Amino acid sequence: MRREAQLLIGVAAFFGLTDITYWLWGNAQGGATNLDTGFGGVVMLVGTILLGVVPGSYYFWWSRRMKPRPEDRMDATIEDGSGTIASFPDSSVWPFVLGMGLFLTVLSLVFGLWLMWPGLSLVVSAAVGATVESRRGGRV
Repeated sequence: MRREAQLLIGVAAFFGLTDITYWLWGNAQGGATNLDTGFGGVVMLVGTILLGVVPGSYYFWWSRRMKPRPEDRMDATIEDGSGTIASFPDSSVWPFVLGMGLFLTVLSLVFGLWLMWPGLSLVVSAAVGATVESRRGGRV
């Protein structure tokens, strides 16, 4: 996980330099001195810095507390990474139900709030159905 942490913190450092350049360039042209689009751009770039720092620091924290994976060791061979990679869930109808519920909920902003109730009921039923299905290990 150390490589992933380095990558994400590197992305944050890149956007930090970009943010400083944007701020200085905006102040040199008088664009970022008042609270207009220059300040909004800086706030968005600070958000991109956080998108790299938060998961990068979490990965770095975990990399110091777990044993190195084969991907993290320089002396690892291909055989070290063999074995069961992951288990994947069976096909399910609940992601479709969740998507339709969210679709109806967003459409309620356009066509009226009455459409929100069927959408929210589909979202809740999809959340419950997916949870029950994952706990039982099969179809519901």
